[in-house]
Formats: sequence, C-alpha cells, structure tokens
Amino acid sequence: MSKLIPVTILTGFLGSGKTTLLKRILNEQHGMKIAVIENEFGEENIDNEILVQDGREQIVQMSNGCICCTIRGDLVQALSNLVTQRDEGKIEFDRVVIETTGVANPGPVAQTFFMDEEIASRYLLDAVITLVDAKHANLQLDKQEEAQRQVGFADAIFITKSDLVDEGDVAELRHRLLHMNPRAPINTAHFGEAPIDLIFDLRGFNLNEKLEIDPEFLRADDDHDHDHDHEHGEHCGADCGHDHDHDHEHGHGHAHDHHHHHHHTDRIASFVFRSDKPFHYGKLEEFLSGILSVYGEKLLRYKGVLFMEGVDRKVVFQGVHQLMGSDIGAKWGDEQPGTKMVFIGVDLPRDAILKGLAACLA
Repeated sequence: MSKLIPVTILTGFLGSGKTTLLKRILNEQHGMKIAVIENEFGEENIDNEILVQDGREQIVQMSNGCICCTIRGDLVQALSNLVTQRDEGKIEFDRVVIETTGVANPGPVAQTFFMDEEIASRYLLDAVITLVDAKHANLQLDKQEEAQRQVGFADAIFITKSDLVDEGDVAELRHRLLHMNPRAPINTAHFGEAPIDLIFDLRGFNLNEKLEIDPEFLRADDDHDHDHDHEHGEHCGADCGHDHDHDHEHGHGHAHDHHHHHHHTDRIASFVFRSDKPFHYGKLEEFLSGILSVYGEKLLRYKGVLFMEGVDRKVVFQGVHQLMGSDIGAKWGDEQPGTKMVFIGVDLPRDAILKGLAACLA
C-alpha cells in the first residue's frame, strides 16, 4: 500500500492572511507537489444553483507543479477524486492543504479523516494551522465562537499583521491565545512568510509522546499553586491544573492582572491535569467515556501522556470531540513516571473534570 498522503488544514478568520500564506507556499521552490483544496463549503447552498451546469470542480496546475482545486460541496468526494486521479497518473502531488472558509469550524473537517474509512486509508491528517490577525483578533475572538474554535483546534498558531499593532498588544494576544490553547506553538508570520517546517509534518494528530504544553502556560498555572500544595495533599496532582479562573481566590492578583484581563470573554479555555500517581485503568476508562459522551461536542482537542498502574510504558492518548485514540509508548526509563493531560474545550466544567480524574488515581 502506498504511504498515506499528509493533509494540513489551514484555517483562520476572515482577513487573517490565509490566501497570502497559501500563495507563498505554492510559489516557493521547495520541491514539494502540493494539492490545495479551497473548501468553500460555507457558500455551497447559494452557489449550487449557479454551478449545477458546470458541476465539475476546477483543477488548475501551477507552474511549480502544485495543483489547486476549488470545491463547493463534499470534501470526502473531492479527496477521493484527487486520489483517484493520482492513482491513474493524471495528476501528481505529495501532500494536500485544505483552506477552509473564514467562518468554518475546523472540527468537522478534521473528523472526516477519522470517520471515513476510505479517506483514512489514503490520507493522514497532519495538523490544523490557525492564522490570527493581530489587529482584529480580540474583537473577532470576543464576537465569534468559530474564531475561538479555530484557536482551540490548532496544532500551530501564526499571528499575522503584527506590524499593525504595538508589541504590547501582540504579547497580550499571545497570552490570550495561550490560555485557550497551551499546546500549539505561537509564531508570527509577516506577509505570509513562515518557514515550511513550522507548517508541514507537525504530526499533530499522530499518537506520539510529544505533548508540548507551553512552559509559559504552566508557569502561569504554577504562580499561584505552589503555595497551596500542602493543602491539596493527596490530590495536588489534579489541582496543579489550576489556572486563572481561581486567581481571585488565591489572592495572586498579579498573575491575572497582566496576563488575562480579557480572558473572561473566552468560552474556549484549556486546563492541565498532572499527577505523579498512576491511574487505575478501569476507573479512568469509565470516567473518560462518561466525559466524552456528555461533553464530546464541547471538547475540541485533548491529549495526554499517562502513567497507568501496572504498565511500565507511557500510554499516549488524544482525541477530537468524541473520537479518542490511545497507544502504548516508550518505556519510562530513567524518567520519573507521571501523567500530564491537556483539555481544550467550550465551557468545560474544569473543576469537576480535575476532581474526577483525581478520583481515578490508583
């Protein structure tokens, strides 16, 4: 079987510079043959009447061997057509970039790669890349839940148009994005310039052990935790997920004054669970399946490296909405075994989830 074709989902709000970035990727001499799907599924209902007589999607060959294909309609159909034409030798490409419309929630697009067997047997979802426009981001994030979802889903975030605002505003925006999604590296992209290796082959959806949570986020968490470890005693591991929601109780005002004075408007937020005690397998499985059945739609992304009782290896788990996968990773070796999990979602009952996880420890 030929190896899976990697797919990158490029998302971001209207005017965030997706097309500029895409043009750069397509025109650069990187030696890759890229198929781009411009997934205009937002407008399909209006345009269908006009497009019926044409019916076929347009595939345009670029000068550097990349191809572009505009789709109004079914993504599965488009991906399947591309791969058929590739198998027949009509077109050539090594990877696919799907550019979503500015108002799209990337969730359903990502799910396609897990739900549809035919697609999953040929394509590998590599990562969701989200572009955020520095000038308009705060307003868009305040007003549009889709913009927040795009941030929550991201494996990598690029702040664009940062030259239009001052450095303080960019720093503040970074903090806001970090609290929504501490696992996506945040870089800036000027006029679509972004190194290819920050965009491709990120393996955001692979079950691997790489769970990078931005240390700045963990520091902000710890700022007002260490004083309280003795109180948490047994469950410190769980409560080490504390974040700004509880700043006011702990009296560490400074942490949230300069980090998160906008934060209260964001329905999408993240939290981390950590513990150096092992999980009881049965309890954890039951708890997680309960959480997924109740909050699946609200859980955007979650990922963790788990310490399980009686298992001498790391257990890696991650998911999108209700779709969860897990795998056995490397041995702990000299490393102190411990669990670290991050959850990103909409209005999640953070404290209840942290308490529930703590109750699953062996």
